[in-house]
Amino acid sequence: MRDIPDSIRLTENEKAWFAASQETLTFKSNPYYMDLARQSEAVRHQLIPTVSELDYREYESRDPLSEELFSPLPRMVHRYRNRVALLLTDNCSIHCRHCFRRSFTGTGNNNLSLEDCDRVIGYLNEHPEVKEVLLTGGDPLTLPLSHLAAILDRFRNRAENTKLILRMATRIPAVLPAGITGELLHVLRKSSPLWMVIQFNHPDELTAESREALQKIREAGIPAVNQTVLLKGINDDPQVLGELFQELLAEGVKPYYLFQGDLARGTSHFRVSLERGWQIMDELRQIVSGLAMPTYAVDLPGGGGKIPLSRSLLIRESETGYIFRNREDSNREFEYPRESDS
Repeated sequence: MRDIPDSIRLTENEKAWFAASQETLTFKSNPYYMDLARQSEAVRHQLIPTVSELDYREYESRDPLSEELFSPLPRMVHRYRNRVALLLTDNCSIHCRHCFRRSFTGTGNNNLSLEDCDRVIGYLNEHPEVKEVLLTGGDPLTLPLSHLAAILDRFRNRAENTKLILRMATRIPAVLPAGITGELLHVLRKSSPLWMVIQFNHPDELTAESREALQKIREAGIPAVNQTVLLKGINDDPQVLGELFQELLAEGVKPYYLFQGDLARGTSHFRVSLERGWQIMDELRQIVSGLAMPTYAVDLPGGGGKIPLSRSLLIRESETGYIFRNREDSNREFEYPRESDS
């Protein structure tokens, strides 16, 4: 508990996590987000672990998206025909307690080397069907700026596809907005076409500092979309989400996805039932405009990939869960477990 300031008094459930001996995502924060956690319960619950993380369900996994099955190169995931994900670093500014890649984050895997980056670009040159690269991690914006610039330069000058679309996934605007500097934006702007994919989960994260960071991104001409994770006890309320999406839109950020929780080990206490998720979406449509509405989506367990959580893709319900099909293989079925909201 040495990383928790005295001004934050831990609950018994929080103390129990710190006292336990466990193999789980470590605690990590920074002064900005820790100060925000003092003021906001919604932020605190995303930041400070509780003993609930030691509750593992049989259907949870250390690799809930089955990314290892689709990794032809180390740290590169080619799950979809026309796009790949590349894990640039395992480092983040904070460790979000709902993290689905918790078996990779903060594990000392270091940063992607330039040599490995060159191998990825060689792979892309052999696979011209790939049109987009998601740069993720960890958080790519925690890389030393010179290293990030060298990686981006390679994609722009060594990839044969000169129109390759880059997507930069980051929590920095929400959790460490001072990290959005003019120097960083200059590097990102040189790599256009590049989209920033950010994550705000609650209106309390939209502080004066984070709004200033979003303004800098907007004025730099970098398009930004937001992915929110639906989190029990934090934002599973249509009024809360409606405020968040409307405020993001006012800052020039398009609400893109509302993600159903992935089946990562130790995250069941954050997951909302699908029935509640569908209800929230129905109510949201009465609150915000179509422009402010994200797509409600889930990454199907067992490597089924991302699908919109449309009832049209629901084949049937069972006693244990919901049976879906994905868009690529209508003969395969994937079950998302039935969980309670109590």
